[in-house]
Amino acid sequence: MTDPIVIVGAGGFGREVLDVIEALNATRPTWDFLGFLDDGAPDEDLLHRRQAKVLGPSGALADIDAHYVIGIGSGEVRIRIDALAASFGRKAAILVHPWANVGSDTELGEGSVLCAFASITTHVTMGRHVQLNPGCTIGHDVVLEDFVTVFPGAAVSGNVLLRRGVTIGARAVVLRGLEVGQGSTVGAGAVVVRPVRRDEIVVGVPARPL
Repeated sequence: MTDPIVIVGAGGFGREVLDVIEALNATRPTWDFLGFLDDGAPDEDLLHRRQAKVLGPSGALADIDAHYVIGIGSGEVRIRIDALAASFGRKAAILVHPWANVGSDTELGEGSVLCAFASITTHVTMGRHVQLNPGCTIGHDVVLEDFVTVFPGAAVSGNVLLRRGVTIGARAVVLRGLEVGQGSTVGAGAVVVRPVRRDEIVVGVPARPL
């Protein structure tokens, strides 16, 4: 028996989330994908090619009895949508692509999405609506608080703390034992060698405030 699910956000990452659902269903039928919810104007042609449709804006969750997952890369937007969904009593799904690697003694928060070839090792804790994009790696004893986003190919070393709403850019590296402060952004390709303060943007090798 499958459970109904909707994806909030019909842009590029939303369609990647649909890939995850389809890959899971190909392994074992799990989800009945109803469609997307979107507050903007998504590309209807791309959705038609995926045989998917937009059911309405995010507020339509009030009338759709289904699990949901947020296919939007912005942590700030995910915070807003999650609060809206919670007000309607909806439950967030956890999606792990069959080609993702999940190590021992890990904790995945509701709404988390692990794309193909994302890898987490042992004793990793993830909060709500964490997104791990394709090919990123998370080392041992890492904590990813709510609404963290790790973009493709990034590498987070062991014993790192990523605070709420952190964004780690594509191919960035965070060295062992560091803390990246709440709401901060690590630019693509940056190498973080010292702690990052709250709401800071760091870029470069080694990473420095923008």
